[in-house]
Amino acid sequence: MTRRLLVATVFACLALPLSLRADPPMTKLRIEVQTHTGKPIDRATVVVRFVEGRSIVKFGKKIKTHWELRTNQEGVAKIPPIPQGKILVQVIAKGYQTYGETVEVGEEEKTVEVKLNVPQPQYSAH
Repeated sequence: MTRRLLVATVFACLALPLSLRADPPMTKLRIEVQTHTGKPIDRATVVVRFVEGRSIVKFGKKIKTHWELRTNQEGVAKIPPIPQGKILVQVIAKGYQTYGETVEVGEEEKTVEVKLNVPQPQYSAH
């Protein structure tokens, strides 16, 4: 009887830290891509990467740290809920300069507004 009690106690002590570990706080991320005049840019490629995340490693579970998607006709890209931390947002659209910025994500919902510039004309010193 004492041996069973000892085994049960040891098992409970080992399982307790795993059960107390909560999922990291998550954020719903929305990225709006527009021109400087406010016109939405559809089909722009949006890349999101973790620079410094607060996600907790779970045993046997792969943690996704990279997303690639495109904006819709309203110029919006919605990322599935992600752990909070620092992320790199890159936007690439045909006919516009590439955009990249590191953003701190710490709230439940965050909207990142991106204004893209048209390419600058080439300049020659000759």
